[in-house]
Amino acid sequence: AITEADLRRHIEILASDEFEGRAPASPGGELTTQYLVSYLKEVGLAPAPNGKYRQNVTLVEMTPAPGADLKVKGPAGSLSFSYFNDVMLWTKRVTETAAIENSEIVFVGYGVHAPEYDWNDYEGVDVRGKTVLMLVNDPGFATRDPALFAGKTMTYYGRWTYKFEEAARQGAAGAIIIHEDEPASYPWDVVSAGWSGPQYDLERPDRNASRTAIEGWVTARAGREILALGGKNLKDLKARAAKRGFRAQALGVTASGAVSNKIRTSQSANIMGIVPGSEAPDEVVIFMAHWDHLGRGPAINGDEIYNGAKDNASGVAGILELIEAFQKAPTPPKRTVAFLAVTAEESGLLGSAHYAENPIFPAAKTVAAINLDGLNIIGPTREIVLVGHGKTTIEDILQEKLTAQGRRLDPEPLPERGYFYRSDHFSLAKVGIPVLYPGAGIDARERGRAWGLEQVTQFTQNHYHKPSDEYSPDWDLSGAVEDLQVIYEVGRAIADSASWPEWKPGAEFKAAREKSLSVGPQAKHEGE
Repeated sequence: AITEADLRRHIEILASDEFEGRAPASPGGELTTQYLVSYLKEVGLAPAPNGKYRQNVTLVEMTPAPGADLKVKGPAGSLSFSYFNDVMLWTKRVTETAAIENSEIVFVGYGVHAPEYDWNDYEGVDVRGKTVLMLVNDPGFATRDPALFAGKTMTYYGRWTYKFEEAARQGAAGAIIIHEDEPASYPWDVVSAGWSGPQYDLERPDRNASRTAIEGWVTARAGREILALGGKNLKDLKARAAKRGFRAQALGVTASGAVSNKIRTSQSANIMGIVPGSEAPDEVVIFMAHWDHLGRGPAINGDEIYNGAKDNASGVAGILELIEAFQKAPTPPKRTVAFLAVTAEESGLLGSAHYAENPIFPAAKTVAAINLDGLNIIGPTREIVLVGHGKTTIEDILQEKLTAQGRRLDPEPLPERGYFYRSDHFSLAKVGIPVLYPGAGIDARERGRAWGLEQVTQFTQNHYHKPSDEYSPDWDLSGAVEDLQVIYEVGRAIADSASWPEWKPGAEFKAAREKSLSVGPQAKHEGE
């Protein structure tokens, strides 16, 4: 039931210019949800238990005006950094204008407060009303010391999302991260493309008034110049910030910047269909993928459509093929299997966050979730790479099925990139649901691991979040078919079992699972 021809057909359609990059709440986004619902109806997949294929997601769309420059002043002079080339500023507050004016800059190292690691970059400093300047990633990445945080593997403290959240908790007026390619794991043009054009958030009661007034990134060069204006050296501060006991440094310089937004509220949707369980229909295994991408954006080489073929038309195509596999199986699964395509992942995992907060199947009845985000396009590999290795017992099932296939399960080769915290399974993990995030293998069966790793590196550098992430008939999707076959076997094994996957000891979401199971089912049904 899982064929390369069908995968190609779905990817080519979803990543075509007609779909305009699948931005939420855009004509291309609506075309995408229509395509998915039509397909679910065509193959006879049942809707969610509330009778709906669509779960409404209300988004607040804020489109920033270009030209939000950053001005920095100090005793030695002043500097101006230009929007897009040097700095990206925005506000999460739902307001037409937001600004910082002569706001004192404080360098706060990695911007981390982690009691479990005995680490507090904010200790002894009051940043209320000030602008914090900080490094990307976490101290473990900087030192590669396995005893410090998680060593080379990024923790959630290394993610930019956490850093802005913590700055807001500390009362800062502004929060700016210094971008560097290696610790961020992507080049500056990913930042500039991702934070220009419409930005989305969920509709929240406080309209995000609790966030800092200004958030943003500056290039490494701009960061060095800001610190130098305050008599500091980036290399020196990075070395000191990676050691326990670091204390925040006031720079004696101020920052000013303002953003203007056009605001509108819009509707998008998560899409769900199910194969009802024959024995335990109230217990569910979820396969998920995000259907959105960046839509239209700044033109690169004359192309303004960010098609998102690998990211993530391929993952959605994989979900559609898994649907067909379950539909054609000779017997139905014992537990319900749900297929969830979520919106607004590229805007901060918003669709999956909405689902986690408003579950169609409550967390206490969700046995496991498997996320597909970027399928294998380089051909058969000797392995599947697991993002977030060592976290749940689902990976033991995956290893068993891979062994039967004559393959192996490898940890992700670049754990410092923090991919576990960058896709939609993370929203479900935060409410305790055991998750699996299988990634494309690297050790190509015909050309070897070095070649495979080079393909991954080239994609990240040249195509990730760029218009050039387009479908190509040169892709070898035979490896994706092999991967999907084993992923089907994992989901089927869980769906037909009476046991429940668990978080392994030490996993940071184990307590959330215990809480969800103690609270019990609390489903919320909505849609249209």
